[in-house]
Amino acid sequence: MSNSFFNLPFRGVSGQLILINIVVFLGSFLLLGQDVFNYETFDYDVMGRMYLASFLPGSPHFEPFQVATHMFMHGSFMHLLFNMLGIYWFGSMVEMVWGPQRFLFYYLSCGIGAWAIHMGVQYWELQQLGVDPGTWNGAMLGASGAVFGIMVAFAINFPNLEIRMLFPPIALKAKYFVPIMAAAELFFGIGGVSTGIAHFAHLGGAITGFILIAYWKGFKF
Repeated sequence: MSNSFFNLPFRGVSGQLILINIVVFLGSFLLLGQDVFNYETFDYDVMGRMYLASFLPGSPHFEPFQVATHMFMHGSFMHLLFNMLGIYWFGSMVEMVWGPQRFLFYYLSCGIGAWAIHMGVQYWELQQLGVDPGTWNGAMLGASGAVFGIMVAFAINFPNLEIRMLFPPIALKAKYFVPIMAAAELFFGIGGVSTGIAHFAHLGGAITGFILIAYWKGFKF
C-alpha cells in the first residue's frame, strides 16, 4: 500500500469493526480456550473458541448464531492482522463515501454472502466425494469474505487509485488489482491449492458485494 493509506482516520464503523474483532480474538482465547483448530487433536466435546466459528449446517457442532459470529473469529494473530489491515485500508475510504449505515449493511451482507457460498460449495464437494456433510467437522472463520467485498467496493469507488504491494513490489490500479485477486481465488479454489484457506468464501464476499453495488446503481456502471 502507498504511505497515504496510513493517514486514514481510525474512526467510524471501520474502526469499531477492527476493535470488535480484536476484542473477540483476545476474549475467545481467555474465556473459551483451544487456540489451534487441529483436526487430529481438537476436542469436539469441549469446542472452546471454535464454538464461535461456523460449521456446516447439519453438523452436530453447527449453531445458527455462527453465521454471524464466524465473521469476528480468527485462527491466528496473522490472520487477524491482515484482515484488520484490509478493513482499515479499504473500508475506511469506502465508509467515507457511503457513510456508516450503508457501509455496515454492506460489510455484514458480504460476510453472510461469503458464508452461504462457501457452505454451498463445501456441501456440493462433500457430496461428490461421497462424504456425509453431517459428519464433516471443517470450520469456517474470519472476516476475509467481508474484506473481499470491501475490496470490490473500493475498486468501484476508486478504480484508478494505485495499490502498492510488497510481494511482488509492484503497483496496480484498484480496477485491475481486485479482479486479479478474485481470479486467483477462483484458480486456487478450483485447483484445491492452500486447502486451509476458504477461497470460495473470498469469492462469495466479492460476488455478493458486486451484486449489491450493481443493484444500488440500477445495474448501470
